[in-house]
Amino acid sequence: MDFKIKNPISEGWYADPEARIYEGKYIIYATKSLPFDEQKNQVCFVSENLTDWEMKDYIIDMSGFPWATRAIWAPTAIEKNGKYYYVFASGDIHSTDEMGGLEIAVSDSPTGPFTTLTGKPLVNEFYNGAQPIDAHLFKDDDGTVYLFWGGWRHCNLGIMSEDMTALVPLEDGKLCREITPPDYVEGPCMFKKDGKYYFMWSAGNWETGTYRVNSAFADSPFGPFENYTNVLNSGDGKLANGPGHNGSFYLPDDDLWICVYHRHRPDNEDGNARFMCLDVMRFGEDGKILPVQMTTEWEYRDGKVNILQ
Repeated sequence: MDFKIKNPISEGWYADPEARIYEGKYIIYATKSLPFDEQKNQVCFVSENLTDWEMKDYIIDMSGFPWATRAIWAPTAIEKNGKYYYVFASGDIHSTDEMGGLEIAVSDSPTGPFTTLTGKPLVNEFYNGAQPIDAHLFKDDDGTVYLFWGGWRHCNLGIMSEDMTALVPLEDGKLCREITPPDYVEGPCMFKKDGKYYFMWSAGNWETGTYRVNSAFADSPFGPFENYTNVLNSGDGKLANGPGHNGSFYLPDDDLWICVYHRHRPDNEDGNARFMCLDVMRFGEDGKILPVQMTTEWEYRDGKVNILQ
């Protein structure tokens, strides 16, 4: 498939992209990058060709989450048994005295509307010191669905139940295990390639040019994660700053990987001014993800990537 990418894909302020390919469509779920008290729902961008994108607004039926009235953050979605499950953070909670944390919803469509699955938060606890935000769902080849999450420089990993309503106890009886890699702040992401589990995460401050993405890989989703590399650096101060909180697309027919992320423009100092972008992700002979070249325009034509600007 030939296509052309223009970055950003929208002039609107959106962040924390999660990328999926469902029902023949490329879908990017995203946070509305607004002040916390104005974040009351989420959006997704849909494309059939990676060039033209349609934004769908208000994809969550918030009537099932009456306590979730602000800081609706960082979505993730996964298909299981013909249903689409959607996890997002709410409330920016700082203690278990507050209602919120990670919420779970479900839909028959990958673009929603997503409705409450359990009528209560999926994760409200601060396991291992991790704020319950920034979830990422990963489904392994055997159908097991893993849930990564965590802010405040701690990352947890648990396994979802078959009906996706809760975490199931691990071998030690606990509901999750801390897997925090070096330099971790937030934004976990995982994919599998050549039998290896690639873990990506964001470091630095999301409001500034220090934001960046790191990665490592392991033989298990639980790690230990080695072969550390910086994938998206803190920007060049010219094209973009603060790239981070990423997802990825894989195009198997072309064996092409695409990093989906948000970034800041150097001429706008508003921390919420984040724009979603897509750039090529390549791998070295040692398996490490190579540094991603940020662009404003590129194309894939006749099996080749051409950087246009």
